[in-house]
Amino acid sequence: MDKLINDFSFGLFFWQAIILVVIIFLLGKFAWKPIIEALNAREEGIANAIASAELARKEMATLKAENDAILHQARAERDAIMKEAREIKDKMIAAAETEAKVKADAIVEKAKAEVAAEKNAAMAELKSHVSAISVEIAEKLLKAELANKEAQTGLVEKMLDEVKLN
Repeated sequence: MDKLINDFSFGLFFWQAIILVVIIFLLGKFAWKPIIEALNAREEGIANAIASAELARKEMATLKAENDAILHQARAERDAIMKEAREIKDKMIAAAETEAKVKADAIVEKAKAEVAAEKNAAMAELKSHVSAISVEIAEKLLKAELANKEAQTGLVEKMLDEVKLN
């Protein structure tokens, strides 16, 4: 450090100081102004980008809320449609069961009526056969001699053996 102080030259110092002032003046006139303007423009751009990002964030939050509301509404509509479909299905099943029961009851009643008609027809046919057999027996009895009681009994037994019931 002593060497620097001993070698100090006022002329060199003067010219270096003047060059420094000229450089500062030139930089201030030509360089600082564009640099400051560029920094201000960049700062303004960053501020605008931040504002745009904030606005976009708010819009995204609004859209998300709207989407959630639409999703909630869609789920509610889906649940309502499913409930209505279940009710319609239950009604259709109940109607089909009722109709099937009515048809089954009608078939059973028809079958009972047919069985009763068949029974009545069979009874009528049986009565017809019994009456025909009775008439035959009576005819044969009347044709035979009715004087002998043993002959009458034998004749009736013989007739009954001849007649076979179906």
